[in-house]
Amino acid sequence: MLNNNIKMIRKSMKMSQEELANRCHVTRQTINAIENNKYDPTLSLAFHLAQNLGTTVDELFSFENEKKSQ
Repeated sequence: MLNNNIKMIRKSMKMSQEELANRCHVTRQTINAIENNKYDPTLSLAFHLAQNLGTTVDELFSFENEKKSQ
């Protein structure tokens, strides 16, 4: 599972989802879906998000390996 810190960083910058979406050339709904872990962004969008939030892709996203029940 891909987790992210986008909402926390965006809010600390007092930036709305709409503003971030406009800067990244996507819809507000796309930003909302990414923040709620319902959509994994493309690599290109991940870099745009990081750039517009003044951070790195590594800082924005972390991968959590889901363990399967046996």
